[in-house]
Amino acid sequence: MKLHELSPAEGSVRSRFRKGRGPGSGNGKTAGKGHKGQNSRAGGGVRIGFEGGQLPLYRRLPKRGFTNARFKKEYAIVNLGVLEKYFSDGDDVNIAVLLEKGILNKKLCGLKVLASGEFTKKLNVQAVIFSAAAKEKIESLGGKAEVV
Repeated sequence: MKLHELSPAEGSVRSRFRKGRGPGSGNGKTAGKGHKGQNSRAGGGVRIGFEGGQLPLYRRLPKRGFTNARFKKEYAIVNLGVLEKYFSDGDDVNIAVLLEKGILNKKLCGLKVLASGEFTKKLNVQAVIFSAAAKEKIESLGGKAEVV
């Protein structure tokens, strides 16, 4: 089979329907839009959510509550098990090193270290937040958990 011999499966491709091409087409004159009215005009129709003048749903429902979404802090999270895999004894670990090694791909609001995974190395870790278990694991092995 050659490139010029390729073609779509039989019956899978239809030519698009050309509206308003005379009475013989079965869809001429008004082109399926009926006679007169807002939807028959060029640029006609109503905006999204419009209910014909009735008070729309998005205005009938009460606005409630508070959202902190704009100010939410999102941290780059790393587990001790990952640090175990990529670092050797006595290494300094911070967000710049993690980005450089490709362990993290975004800085976000800083680094958060969690205790998940096996951990046996003495590391000096600098982060914005440590879980209590992670801090305890790092310090029990003689490493440093430094809050930046």
